[in-house]
Amino acid sequence: MSMSNLPILYSFRRCPYAMRARLAVASSGVSVELREILLRDKAGAFLEASPKGTVPVLVADQVVEESIDVMDWALAQSDPEGLLYAGDAARQLVERCETEFKGHLDRFKYAVRYEDVDPEGERALASVYLRELDGMLADRAYLFGDQIGFADIGIAPFVRQFANTDRAWFNDQDWVNLRGWLDQFVDSDRFGAIMTKYPKWEEGDAITVFPTEA
Repeated sequence: MSMSNLPILYSFRRCPYAMRARLAVASSGVSVELREILLRDKAGAFLEASPKGTVPVLVADQVVEESIDVMDWALAQSDPEGLLYAGDAARQLVERCETEFKGHLDRFKYAVRYEDVDPEGERALASVYLRELDGMLADRAYLFGDQIGFADIGIAPFVRQFANTDRAWFNDQDWVNLRGWLDQFVDSDRFGAIMTKYPKWEEGDAITVFPTEA
């Protein structure tokens, strides 16, 4: 715990895993001390809390090192918007974002980091999952109903990352439902509120409370 006695959330603004953690914490209304980490120059306190050195990391009565687990933690404290309404089905869809989508996204977006990778093939494989999402959105505003939920905030940051890799190509695809869903998310006050820029955290800095009070 920090000197403020608030749970500490180590985060990095542009990381989609950290985005979904911040989205869940913001929705819960539970206050944390936000510490912005620079991934190429990681703070010692961050590495001491979590030697694996990836964000997000929550330090409360325990250290929580996986983004889905941070989401679970936050919404277990408070879920005023009812984000958990779709239960296990929503969580499973979020988990499949990692097992069926993110690996292909990385091999497409960061192809130079891998040997013998076909970026176009990886994009096609990633698109299988996206087309499933598009189908789910055919008759509803969000993935499991008419209100935003756990799956939406858990997946949208990664769809955004994929789309931004080649926005012209993404916009040319026939997943009109998915595009509308993503545009609504990116343009929302919800997303804007968790994308505030903070300076890199240093030991001794003033405490940044998140979510910021309106």
